[in-house]
Amino acid sequence: MSFSKSLFTSSFLFIALFFTTTNSADFLIRNNCPYTVWAASVPVGGGRQLNSGEQWTFTVAPGTTGGRIWPRTGCNFDKSGRGSCQTGDCGGVLNCTDYGQPPNTIAEYALNQFDNLDFFDISLVEGFNVPLEFVPTYMCSHGPSCTASINRQCPDKLRAPGGCNNPCTVFKTNEYCCNSGSCGPTPYSEYFKQKCPDAYSYPKDDQTSMFTCPGGSYYRVVFCPLKMVTVIAVRIRLVTQKSIH
Repeated sequence: MSFSKSLFTSSFLFIALFFTTTNSADFLIRNNCPYTVWAASVPVGGGRQLNSGEQWTFTVAPGTTGGRIWPRTGCNFDKSGRGSCQTGDCGGVLNCTDYGQPPNTIAEYALNQFDNLDFFDISLVEGFNVPLEFVPTYMCSHGPSCTASINRQCPDKLRAPGGCNNPCTVFKTNEYCCNSGSCGPTPYSEYFKQKCPDAYSYPKDDQTSMFTCPGGSYYRVVFCPLKMVTVIAVRIRLVTQKSIH
C-alpha cells in the first residue's frame, strides 16, 4: 500500500471515529416568566426576544467551549437590533457576540471535553437577574437550578436595578474576585450558596456546582422554572385576596 493511500485511509478512519464519538447538542430556551426576557447565547445563537411562554431552539457544534446562555431584562431595541438592556446587556445589540454585563444569571457549558463529557453549570459569579434551570433532556437526568427570589432579598450593598450584583462587581478585591487564583467562600458567597445550592457562588466553587453528561445530550434552559412561576402566582393571588377583604 502506498504512503498516500495509507494516509488517506488513516485520515478517513480518524474522521469517521470523530463523528461517531462526538455529537452536536440541541438547546431549547424557554421563557416561563410572566414578563418578556431577551435571551442571549454565545458563541452560538446570538439573541432573541422571548415573550412569556415562548421558546427558542438551536444546535451547538461538538467541542464548543466557553458557551453561555443568559437572560436579559428591561431591553429596548430598534428595527436594526440596536438598543440596550437594564441587565445582561451585550454591547447594545440584540444578537450578542460578547458576554453580558453584570448582573446576570448565567448557564455555562463546554461540550465533548474529557472522556467525551459535556460540562455545564449555573453561575452567580456575575450576579443574578432571573431565576433559571439548566437541565439535560436526553441521555442524562440531573442538572442545576436556581429558583430563589434573590432580587427581592439581595443584600443592600449588592443591589442593582433589575438584579443583584456579585460582590466582585461591587468591591473588585481579590477576596471576592479570586484574581490570585486562590480564594475561599465569603459571607456574600455563602448567601448566594444558601439561596441556590446548585450554582457557582464564587469562582472556586467547583465541588458542588459542576455537572456532567455524556456528549450528545440535549439541554433545556428555562427562565422562571415552573416552581418559581407557581410561587409568583400564589403571591399574586394572596395580594388579590387581601385587597378584596
